[in-house]
Amino acid sequence: MAQRTTGIYSLLSSARLYQRLQDFLARPSSREAFARDYVRAKVGDRVLDIGCGTAHVLETLPDVQYFGFDPNEKYIARARERFGQRGSFWADRVDQATLARVPPCDLVLAIGVLHHLDDDEAARLFTLAHAALRAGGRLVTWDPGYTDDQSRLARLLIGLDRGRSVRRPEGYQALAARAFPQVRVSVRHDMLSIPWTHIILECER
Repeated sequence: MAQRTTGIYSLLSSARLYQRLQDFLARPSSREAFARDYVRAKVGDRVLDIGCGTAHVLETLPDVQYFGFDPNEKYIARARERFGQRGSFWADRVDQATLARVPPCDLVLAIGVLHHLDDDEAARLFTLAHAALRAGGRLVTWDPGYTDDQSRLARLLIGLDRGRSVRRPEGYQALAARAFPQVRVSVRHDMLSIPWTHIILECER
């Protein structure tokens, strides 16, 4: 996994600091818009969250069956502290073995994950997400990206991100298309309180 882990980036291993940064950068209206316009979860849906962090997405979801995986034990401890019985949380990576713990899902989320993965790792994530979904289920991803129309400041700030595999929209789409026949790509420049560009994928099984 290509990721910066020294200096200031190591501070983000703290669950509380990570959450405070997320709360500072992400507009509440943007989180609500992401949940409303892209995730579109319904009451009772089964939701697998790959790389769930502190599971903050639960703040915007209805009453769903939520399964969160993240290898950072501190993040998972914080998720359990905040959300208790609203979900099941594991300090683990998602692979074929861990998928056995989860029933077929209506939704798989991978928020801020793909830009930390090289192409082979990302391809495996799409394959695992496809396997985790029921027929007609969807994978939704949300990552920084590079576009021709983004501001210079956004490009500069994204270049400082911990993830070292930030891609253009077509790069993310090409990887998703290896596993999913239907991939919808959205580009947003308005979802953080700083100049930033997000690439959102909706992949239907």
